[in-house]
Amino acid sequence: MSGASDATGDASGRQGGAWFDRVRDITLQLTAWPSVTGSSGEAAFGPRLHGFLGELACFRDRPDQLRLLPAAELPGCSSVAALVRGRGRRTLVLAGHFDTVGTENYGALAPLACDPFALRAALREELAGAATEAERLAARDLVGEDFLPGRGILDMKSGIAAGIAVLEAFAREEAPEGNLLLIATPDEENRSRGMRSVRGDLPALAREWDIDIVGAINLDASSDLHDGSAGRSVFLGSVGKLLPFAYVVGRPAHAGYPFEGFSASLAAAEIVREIEGNVDMAESIDGEASAPPVCLSLADFRERYDVTMPDRLWLAFNILTQRRAPAEVFALFEAAVGAAMQRAVDGYAASAARFPGAEPVRHPPKILTFAALRELAAGKGNGGPDTARPAATEEDDDNPFAATPPLVDALARRAGIEGPAVVVGFAGLHYPAVHLQPDRAADRALEAAARLAATEIAAEQGETIGIRQFFSGISDMSFLGHRPDGLELVAANTPSPDFIDRPGAELSTFPVINIGPWGREFHQKLERLHAGYAFETLPALLLRTARRLFETTGNR
Repeated sequence: MSGASDATGDASGRQGGAWFDRVRDITLQLTAWPSVTGSSGEAAFGPRLHGFLGELACFRDRPDQLRLLPAAELPGCSSVAALVRGRGRRTLVLAGHFDTVGTENYGALAPLACDPFALRAALREELAGAATEAERLAARDLVGEDFLPGRGILDMKSGIAAGIAVLEAFAREEAPEGNLLLIATPDEENRSRGMRSVRGDLPALAREWDIDIVGAINLDASSDLHDGSAGRSVFLGSVGKLLPFAYVVGRPAHAGYPFEGFSASLAAAEIVREIEGNVDMAESIDGEASAPPVCLSLADFRERYDVTMPDRLWLAFNILTQRRAPAEVFALFEAAVGAAMQRAVDGYAASAARFPGAEPVRHPPKILTFAALRELAAGKGNGGPDTARPAATEEDDDNPFAATPPLVDALARRAGIEGPAVVVGFAGLHYPAVHLQPDRAADRALEAAARLAATEIAAEQGETIGIRQFFSGISDMSFLGHRPDGLELVAANTPSPDFIDRPGAELSTFPVINIGPWGREFHQKLERLHAGYAFETLPALLLRTARRLFETTGNR
């Protein structure tokens, strides 16, 4: 490898390769179109991409193989489906999202965020006085040609660009085996409503086009702050995500007489201490560990100052999964909350016993699920179960930490919940974990094809391409090619309907893996793409995987 440091990798050595210029040019075009989630640019991107593809030789005379698919629950937004036919019905999907996070963190350089070369020049100048190790690494990366910065260039427009170049190359082959279908979607950075809408469109689309989807490759990016060996990988699955919450109810008391009540703050602190960073709640498979739980939200419900102890607090945790079903995660979370609450109650009573004049009153803690709370509140209402859900707030519906706490608080007050108590449930959208299953022939075929392709391309290009079990980022993979388990439990315990996934009755099922670009610091000001891998190795690997898959899945 060459470059300014051991951590830069090698891109410049592959410039001028079979793929480099074409994938770079497409990447620059896609990056130049701003498409921040929820913006007019995101809405415009689908039609723009549809028009761009329509001008390519592989679609110019085949407009019936291009589709704009309106995205459900996203007015004005659309996904794009583009099919290149070979022989037979077997079809491999290449999937990516085109929305990006915002550009606010670029500060004064925000106008350059979608212009990678201009941004690189500006960042080179700005990083000349790099003060932190992260800035010094970025300065080393950007001084040469190995890395290109830009909003969305890594996450993940270069992945879509590689997919487009693969479609073009596949179309130029003489009657190749199989078919390739590119799917590009909005809203991955929010609630994956683009992909969740497309999965409902796929069965009808497959019937209309008379294709049999035998697998999919998600084209999302991975991060590697070292030599790139972790980023240059085929991922056989993706971690999942649950966002369980704990709504803590104490007993109010004046701050001058704390032992007349029960401190919700103490209970919340014990819950955080029990769960935050708890490695026993993390999963590890084949030496790959998912991150332990992290508290993402801790807030009270005060609207003004007073000296009463907080009696209601809200916490929500990020929990990543590999194999565990929602029921198992929920049981672990509920048990951890229960242990923490008992410790808080016992500790508070012990403190009261040592304080002059205080009476050590013990209140057994109650733990109940949101589903149980809803039933309890329904029994207290005047209009039956339908009154158990309060009206949706007018706050940001895209933010589970804005939408969910008021719903839980309203039901708890209606139900007359007294502390010490905790209501547990799910605050946000469930992203199911996915992984190839060795007992399924289609999964084995896709894994074998990807492994063989990785071995061949690595040897041809003189670098390593690893095989890893789990893609560590939350992505659209969770909603492509399968029907997850545990949907009923999650739905019953999720207060806001905006964060409940309800797939249709008909879903196409097929194995999914991730093969995408790598770089550093996506979503950040210094987001940057390793150009050589994205523009040369990645498309070669994608096309080779498709060829090997169609060779091994037989004639259908």
